[in-house]
Amino acid sequence: MARYKRSSTAILAAGFVLLACVSLIGLDAWRTWQARAIEERDAGVSVTNMAKALAQHADDTFKEADTVLIGLLERISADGTGPAALERLHRLLVMRVKELPQLGGIFVYDQTGRWIVNSQPATDRSLNNADRDYFIYHRDHADAGPYVGVPVKSRSSGKWIATIARRINNADGSFGGVVLATIEMDYFQRFYASFNIGKSGAILLALNNGTMVFRRPLREDSIAKSIASASIYRDHASQHASGIALIKSSQDGVLRINGYTHLQTYPMFVAVALSRDEVLEEWRTDAYMHMAGVLMLVTCFAVVGQRMVRQIDKRAIAEDEANEARAQVEALNRTLERLAMQDGLTGLANRRHFDGALARELGRAMRKGESLSLIMIDVDHFKLYNDMYGHLSGDECLRKVGQSILAGERRPGDLAARYGGEEFAMILPNCDAAGALVVAEHIRQEVRRQAIPHAASPDGIVTISLGIGSCNQARRGATTSNLVAAADQALYRAKAGGRDRVEVQV
Repeated sequence: MARYKRSSTAILAAGFVLLACVSLIGLDAWRTWQARAIEERDAGVSVTNMAKALAQHADDTFKEADTVLIGLLERISADGTGPAALERLHRLLVMRVKELPQLGGIFVYDQTGRWIVNSQPATDRSLNNADRDYFIYHRDHADAGPYVGVPVKSRSSGKWIATIARRINNADGSFGGVVLATIEMDYFQRFYASFNIGKSGAILLALNNGTMVFRRPLREDSIAKSIASASIYRDHASQHASGIALIKSSQDGVLRINGYTHLQTYPMFVAVALSRDEVLEEWRTDAYMHMAGVLMLVTCFAVVGQRMVRQIDKRAIAEDEANEARAQVEALNRTLERLAMQDGLTGLANRRHFDGALARELGRAMRKGESLSLIMIDVDHFKLYNDMYGHLSGDECLRKVGQSILAGERRPGDLAARYGGEEFAMILPNCDAAGALVVAEHIRQEVRRQAIPHAASPDGIVTISLGIGSCNQARRGATTSNLVAAADQALYRAKAGGRDRVEVQV
């Protein structure tokens, strides 16, 4: 009987050890696979962030060149193109090229395509650029905006250059020529060389129509060629503003993790690609070493029979990691909850936060018989502002207005929120119409004090109109809809009465 017990115990022990070893190997395989997924995910985040950084750099590069062209057009319009003016203009262009490292040259062409002044020390006047696509575009289009052309080989330097040009209009609006800034590819090559993309990685800058502007590693035969048939453009960049894609190259067969994003201002996009094999190289080494260690550990467990104690240790470690992960998830959830209640542009409370707060404050006011006021605020002539200054300036305008409104939060219970678009709102608990009027007038004056330029406004600056809805000694039956409607009616009267004013609806 004792022998049977010993045998049974041995079988049970062997079975337990076998089960424990198989479980350990399975868990390690899962952990290894999860680590691989994390490596790939982190690589996706890395290429996306790199693409965004390079897109911002390209945007800034062309924007600086474009700003020079805008100033050049203003100078030509003011001074003309007489000999003395051209001499001054030449000195200015030389100075601008020295100031901006990306600029290869700045040129002014007449309506026939011959240059009349440039930043070069000496250029053959017989050179004619009437056949360049930027010249043809501005000749055939009245568009006064910038045009980023197809990369070309400079006729003066023989180097590959990217171009940005603007149209010169005669006094009667007819075509008067082109102002051109060139950016040498060497500038992008030097900057892109500072990024670690591995041996098989790639960076490309291309026009939105699929024309290659620059590529690292540099291949001159690919510059100015179309990549419209390439998967990164055909299936991704032409369809989405930004994203991540796993693409196998049709040229070298390398599988790469690609991140891409479009420039905010100019019609181009940037893509960054890392070889997945190179991304996983460190993980692969770690996985092999870890696997060997696990196999050795399993062998030791089978021989020594101490699997239980070691498994308890591993379980304790795993539980600690799980608790840490849970704490991180809870912290992340709290952060997400806070962000979900905040407007990303202005930093004020968002509409969701506002709706909940208004309902709570109205309920409290009805229970206690207190007053409750609501101020609705609208930025005057904001659509005209956006049309004139652009959406980026419009966003900055809304941020400044939001800061002025935030200054009206003088009590712990006051809440300023972005209601939608160019509309804002402020909840004033335990505040009657007279008190709300003081707060509203303070906000209106604060916005005026900022003196944000607005050429399309009669006042020449950004102003706001405000409407106040107020429930004095709130009674049962009052609703948030009624209060919002009252404030809206007051706001309507303020705008109908000439804007830049405050109206009250009790």
